[in-house]
Amino acid sequence: MEKLRMGVLGTSGHYSLRIATPLASSLIIETYGIASRNLDKAKKYARDWDFAKAYGSYEEILADRDIDFIYCPLPNHLHLEYIKKAADAGKPVICEKPLALNAKEAAEAAEYCKKKGVLLMEAFMYRFHPQWVRAKEIVKCGEIGRVMATTGVFSYDLKDGGNIRNIAEAGGGGLLDIGCYTVSSSRLLMGGEPKRVVCTLKRDASFKTDIYASALLDYGDGRTSTFVIGTQLYPWQRVRAIGTEGTVAVEVPFNMFGDFPGRVHVSTPVADRIVETEIVDQYLLEFEAFARAVIEGAAEAPTPVSDAVANMAVLDALAASAESGKWENVG
Repeated sequence: MEKLRMGVLGTSGHYSLRIATPLASSLIIETYGIASRNLDKAKKYARDWDFAKAYGSYEEILADRDIDFIYCPLPNHLHLEYIKKAADAGKPVICEKPLALNAKEAAEAAEYCKKKGVLLMEAFMYRFHPQWVRAKEIVKCGEIGRVMATTGVFSYDLKDGGNIRNIAEAGGGGLLDIGCYTVSSSRLLMGGEPKRVVCTLKRDASFKTDIYASALLDYGDGRTSTFVIGTQLYPWQRVRAIGTEGTVAVEVPFNMFGDFPGRVHVSTPVADRIVETEIVDQYLLEFEAFARAVIEGAAEAPTPVSDAVANMAVLDALAASAESGKWENVG
């Protein structure tokens, strides 16, 4: 089978660090084109990471008919613009999270791509890892009873003011960058949407971005999720679901290694156990799942874009609560 040719918008450090190597082994994706606003930079990146072509603008790569789909790892504030431009060019898009700056933009992107007849997917790679597939199976089958609560922690330490994650105007800040993961995993394990949320956060005095946040999500009937995120904290990540008959926890929930087995901790009245899943690369699984959907002409992406819109609605409510100091309904 002929490989799909992928075009990448921007010489992303995230791509070179986490995605380039696993995609090199793909049997259905060719890393064909890389675009930068600086052609020399794009050419060097193409040589370093085995792209066939380099482009000196994002518009040029979108106009190339040889490109089958687009990966967009651009800064958050550019997502909506280039999702639309890719859709105008008839190219499916897998876009880094968060899909947009807010739920309104996410819904606009989803509707635009629907009208243009192209697939759009938010790049939540963690959902494709077998450890999360198994965790969700354990919850779904009722082994830990009814899930009443989840807890999450996701943090790193980044004090570089020039990093895009610390630039407020570009959509930087902890809630959008990593809060999206703790919200997404909460919704996945709780099997629905929170009704209201409350959130406190702290901003960096210089960057003005949120660097620490703590939140409570109310799913009704006494069911809640809590999480803590931070961009100037000791790096740590954990997710746990607590049910009426047991618990399940994912040891490395988000930045999972591609050369190490997943570990899901399960505790029930029968016994405590650690479920080890196979060694796989979650980015390869994610991109190939999207590519297969494109090849098959699927009407919906493997992770439906409606999920991205719903996730952004929760993030919007969390941001509103941090401002108001009150509970905010999820709209």
